[in-house]
Amino acid sequence: MGLPPFRALHQGPCLAVTAKTLRSIDDLAIAGFVAPSDALETVALRYSVALTPTIAALIDRADPDDPIARQFLPEARELETADAELADPIGDDAHSPVAGVVHRYNDRVLLKLVSVCPVYCRFCFRRESLGNSGALDPRTLARALEYVAAHEEIEEVILTGGDPLAASPRRLRAVAERLATVAHVKRLRVHTRVPTAAPELVTKERLEALRAAKKNLVVALHVNHVRELSPVARWAIARLKDVGAKLLSQTVLLSRVNDDAATLDALLDVLVGQGVEPYYLHHPDLAKGTAHFRLSLARGQEIYEALARRRRAKPLPRYVLDIPGGFGKIPVEAPHLAPIGEGIWRARDRFGVEHRYQECLSYGMPDGATTILAKE
Repeated sequence: MGLPPFRALHQGPCLAVTAKTLRSIDDLAIAGFVAPSDALETVALRYSVALTPTIAALIDRADPDDPIARQFLPEARELETADAELADPIGDDAHSPVAGVVHRYNDRVLLKLVSVCPVYCRFCFRRESLGNSGALDPRTLARALEYVAAHEEIEEVILTGGDPLAASPRRLRAVAERLATVAHVKRLRVHTRVPTAAPELVTKERLEALRAAKKNLVVALHVNHVRELSPVARWAIARLKDVGAKLLSQTVLLSRVNDDAATLDALLDVLVGQGVEPYYLHHPDLAKGTAHFRLSLARGQEIYEALARRRRAKPLPRYVLDIPGGFGKIPVEAPHLAPIGEGIWRARDRFGVEHRYQECLSYGMPDGATTILAKE
C-alpha cells in the first residue's frame, strides 16, 4: 500500500497550511497560528514546540476553542506551575535501573529509545525531558538491552520516548534484532502518536524493522479526538494492522478537548471500526504547566459513567490514574480511589499501599487569566 499523494496529508478545516514542521514561535506566527509574545518565547525555551503539516491541516482557525489547536499550540498558561506539579509526575526516574530503561512492573520495561517527537503535546508528562537530544547513544542503548537480556522476568519491552517511530529504520531494526535473541521477551509494544501526527513515517522499512524482533507486535496509539483520525491517519493505522500488529488506543481526558461522553464515544466508535481496541483513558498527570488541561477526578468519573452507559455491549477503555511518584496505574474507581476531603483522594496502589493524591486544577478568570489551585 503506497503513501497517498502529498496533498492528502493536508485535508482538514484549514487546507495546505504548511509543507514543513513548524518548530518555533516565529514559524507558528508566520503560519498564522499564534501571535508572537515574550511569554510564548519563554514557553518555547522551556518546552519543545513542533507542529507537523498533518496536524496543522486539522486545526480550524475559525474556532477559538478548537480541540486540535488546544492540544498542540503553545500558550502562556504553560508558564504557570503549582507546588503539586512535578517534573517527573509518574516517577520514571525512581524506577530506572540503567539509563533509558524504566522497570516499574515486574514483567515489562519501558525502553526510551528516543527523546524527540514529530509533534509535542502541550500536556505531555515527559515534557521536561523531550526535544533536547535525539536518541540513546549506542553504548547506552547496548547497556539497556543487556539489562533486558539479563532479567528473565521481563516478557514485554515497550518502546517509548519521545516517539519511537521517529527513530530511523536502522535503529529500530538494531533494537528488534537484539530482542529477537532474547527468548524470555514475548511481546514488543510501541507507544506512538506517529500514525495521526506524522503518518508518512509509517514506512515499509520501519514496519519490517519492527517485525525483525520476531515477537508479538502491539502498537498503542495515542489519540484524543476523532478529528485526529484523518484519511491519511487511517491509512497509516491500516498499514500497522496489515503487518499483524495488535492495535490498542490510549486517550488522555483533557479539559475542553474531549471532556464529554459524546466526544469520547465518537472517537471510540471510529477506532473500533479501524480495528483498534480501546485500552486506557488516562486522567491527566501532574506535569508542570498543565493545570489548564486537568479536570477533577469527580468530573472525570461522571464523564466515564456516562460513556459506559452509551457504550453498553461496546468496547470501553479503562479509566486510570498514574499515582505520582512511580507507584503505577490504578482504576479511577472504588476501592482503588476514594475521596477523603475537598480535592484530596486516597489512592491505593497494586500492593495495597495507600497514597495521598492532591488535585491541582486551573480555573479561568473573567479576563482570560487563570489561577492554579492545589487544594488542601
